[in-house]
Amino acid sequence: MNLRQFLYHQLHIGAKTDGRLTLLNIVLVWVIIAAVVTAIMSTEVEFDRQWHDEILMAELAFGIVFLAEYAARIYAAPEHPGLGSALSKRLRFMLSPLGVIDLVVILVTFAPFFIANAAALRVVRLLRVISIMKFGRFTAATKEMAMAIRERSYDLLVCIAFAFVFLLCGASALYWIEGELQPEAFGSIPRALWWAVITFTTVGYGDAYPITSAGRVVGSLVAITGVLLVALPTGIVAAAFSDAMQHRREEIQKALEKAREKGELDDEDTREDT
Repeated sequence: MNLRQFLYHQLHIGAKTDGRLTLLNIVLVWVIIAAVVTAIMSTEVEFDRQWHDEILMAELAFGIVFLAEYAARIYAAPEHPGLGSALSKRLRFMLSPLGVIDLVVILVTFAPFFIANAAALRVVRLLRVISIMKFGRFTAATKEMAMAIRERSYDLLVCIAFAFVFLLCGASALYWIEGELQPEAFGSIPRALWWAVITFTTVGYGDAYPITSAGRVVGSLVAITGVLLVALPTGIVAAAFSDAMQHRREEIQKALEKAREKGELDDEDTREDT
């Protein structure tokens, strides 16, 4: 295995036969965690004042690591199976969502060294938290969750459509019942929709609430239905996610069996990894 193949397996594939992360990806996960924690803490004025130089050195180190990772991924991209020249595969990676995220993270990480404006620097510090988006490529759970949501997209769409219809009905009812009594809160359907949303999601800020008996009945119905409808998509996604993870476990088991048949693993390793 040459260097490019090694980097492709470590970074692009990112997992061993048993599904565990490769060594380089484990290191990158900890670097991302450290970068996000540093970005969060740097927004605290007292912490930044006391540890300003250390924060800058840490940001420089994170930027170098992310830049090296990005360059290694570009270098190893031609190992991806399929048609296309080495240049086209590298360009395909650079223009992919993950490649763009990597580039943005690098630019944002180095930005504090070139920006002097205080307001712009605050924005950059906030944007540095997007390093957490790089986690998407390291965790199989993220991919399985996306697959689960995609497979249940129709069911979720039905739930969202039903929720929107009920919200609109509740807002219309409060507009009709209390629009004249509380014009600031329910003087129009868009205004009443704000109340319907915060009630439906059981947040209830208290800035708008019905004062008539009929309005309270409608409010109670909206709140109770909100509890039921919020639980419905949660159950759909949870069931789909459970099915996806079970499917992944079965795939890992099959991969381990194939590796054992080829002599890459013995029976004891297979039982231990399983």
